[in-house]
Amino acid sequence: MGTELDHDVLVIGGGVVGLTTAVVLAERGVRVRLWTRDPVGRTTSAVAGALWWPYRIEPVTSVRAWALRSLEVYEELAARPEVTGVRMVEGVLGETGLDEVGAWAAARLPGLRVATAEEYPVGSGVWARLPLVDMPVHLAWLRERFLAAGGVVETRTVADLADPVEAGAAVVVNCTGLGARELVPDRSVRPVRGQLVVVENPGVRTWTVSTGADGSMAYLFPQPGRLVLGGTAEEDVWSLEPDPGVAEAIVRRCAVLCPAVAGARVLEHRVGLRPARDAVRLERVALPGGRALVHNYGHGGAGVTVAWGCAEEAAVLAAR
Repeated sequence: MGTELDHDVLVIGGGVVGLTTAVVLAERGVRVRLWTRDPVGRTTSAVAGALWWPYRIEPVTSVRAWALRSLEVYEELAARPEVTGVRMVEGVLGETGLDEVGAWAAARLPGLRVATAEEYPVGSGVWARLPLVDMPVHLAWLRERFLAAGGVVETRTVADLADPVEAGAAVVVNCTGLGARELVPDRSVRPVRGQLVVVENPGVRTWTVSTGADGSMAYLFPQPGRLVLGGTAEEDVWSLEPDPGVAEAIVRRCAVLCPAVAGARVLEHRVGLRPARDAVRLERVALPGGRALVHNYGHGGAGVTVAWGCAEEAAVLAAR
């Protein structure tokens, strides 16, 4: 096994956080190997609605910095949407006022304004132009970018973080998301279940995010060839099976925002478990023999939003 771990850094986890971290490291000249349990299409990231906006993630100050750095990257990637999967799309953040957006984001989002009644007929909202990411395309692109930078990808299941360390990896970067609950082990990592309904797009071009008075969510994300409807945020629920009743409720809530979706043909049901934690764990832990373990997990529902900012910070920690 020693010859398999002759790279400088081993990244564990093939979702958006792991892949982005591996890309940043490899493009900085580090020899990197990535171990992933699942192909990119079966990771939690592949299920994500993937609108750039901080959601269920702490700490606030760090998140803002990570998110703004990621925004810069996504703005550049949006120049080639068919390749990268990233587009800049306009839409409405419902139940949000301009004063609630915060100066940190307002300064970087040109065109931010109060939504009109026509744009958001069910209340008050903010009109914004944000990155919207087609995750299957984006993840495949990240993987190819990593390979082009000299990275190596292997399908591996890690039962204990001590395994790769003991096998000879100088630095291991843990980007295992919800898997960190058992792997570290870190019992503060918990699932927040999200269910989506994918339908034929009846002509929706803008995205909408809405929160009901009862805390229920409704969002519509237009992706190439489909419309993604959501969603749910069920704390500590592990089931990956789509619930038909939940799916019907999602479509019903979204139809209030856009009546045309009520009769749209359903293409697919999706379920993902967001890896929630009270705060993102992004730190370096020194190990015997000069080795190190860098943790980069606990991004909740905002892995896409902070991926590049966190990846660059993790790369700095790995290179120490």
